[in-house]
Amino acid sequence: MSAPTTRTRRPDRRHEETVGLPWFVWIPAGVAFLLIVLPVLGLVQRASWSRMPELLLSDAALDALRLSLETAAVSTVLCVLFGGPLAVVLARSRMPGLRTVRSVVLLPLVLPPVVGGLALLFLVGRTGLVGRALDLWFGITVPFTTAAVVLAQTFVALPFLVVSLEGALRTAGRRYESVAATLGASPGLAFRRVTIPLVLPGLMSGAVLAFARCMGEFGATIAFAGSLQGTTRTLPLLVYLERETDVDGAVALSLLLVVVAIVVIVLGRPRGSEGLT
Repeated sequence: MSAPTTRTRRPDRRHEETVGLPWFVWIPAGVAFLLIVLPVLGLVQRASWSRMPELLLSDAALDALRLSLETAAVSTVLCVLFGGPLAVVLARSRMPGLRTVRSVVLLPLVLPPVVGGLALLFLVGRTGLVGRALDLWFGITVPFTTAAVVLAQTFVALPFLVVSLEGALRTAGRRYESVAATLGASPGLAFRRVTIPLVLPGLMSGAVLAFARCMGEFGATIAFAGSLQGTTRTLPLLVYLERETDVDGAVALSLLLVVVAIVVIVLGRPRGSEGLT
């Protein structure tokens, strides 16, 4: 007769005693929360709810919304296509100067967006290093076109996806790829069958954050693409223009962007492991 086996059970977190927070933490935390909530409540209080359908369904608003959604979607795809491999290199590579490369990649996070827009203009403009060649060889002009909006959004949103995905790769570690290699998997096969499924939640979260950043982009867009209705005028640019002529319209569009931001935050919020026993 075999000896009975004992099962080791994880402690039930529901019965764990937690250490309370000191009272002085709640005061600045409450001030910080109010600093975020009160301005949004100010928009809600100022909104002209009777005119809301008229303001949100105007031709200018619908054109800006359509353009924002389309360009943000294309820019997010570009962020995934180019930022995904870049995040893998930053997380897995051991090439020299990696810290410097990472610092350059994160530059758009701290750089004023309008500076990024001017940098793109002087690079891809008709007199720029790349823009002159595009104009002379192919007759292509990028600034003040829809392509310029996509390029500006990709420039400012790319680091959000890279940071999110690199963090997911570092958290996952290399153990599973090593096991796949010992079983004879090539680096390409291990990347497709192990690495990508492993970090897919982080990739999706980064893509959602990149999309949200694209939807809210203003400075780089107005400096590089201008503000032409139906071509380059996204929702943030329309809000900026409406505040001079129709405050109710600016408030309505601002609330629309707030709603989009809330939806994006809910969709992109990392899922915890609550309830595990």
